[in-house]
Amino acid sequence: MPTEREIAVFEAAIKLGALYHQFVGTPVSPETAEIVEAAIASAVKLQPYVTDVRVHLDRSVMLENPFGYSEVSGRMFDIRVSTKVGDATCTAALRYENGYPMMSIID
Repeated sequence: MPTEREIAVFEAAIKLGALYHQFVGTPVSPETAEIVEAAIASAVKLQPYVTDVRVHLDRSVMLENPFGYSEVSGRMFDIRVSTKVGDATCTAALRYENGYPMMSIID
């Protein structure tokens, strides 16, 4: 049987993986990035065991297409998700590191 800590870690990780695949490709621009960040955070906060979500999209890598917007990509993500199961907590992150959108356990 998994421990509360293992479930908290699993839940944080599954949230990061799901949001990555759900939001990559979303139209975005520097002017709308804050709205997209809030939408991502709001969607993830609805899920079980989530206690906090912090989302930042790196606007410096938003390259406009001919129609004046970009698309969310893995290199834009700087996200933290915190979960709590019973007394156990987990904070995990999704950040672009060494050319890859890496997920890791912070605490």
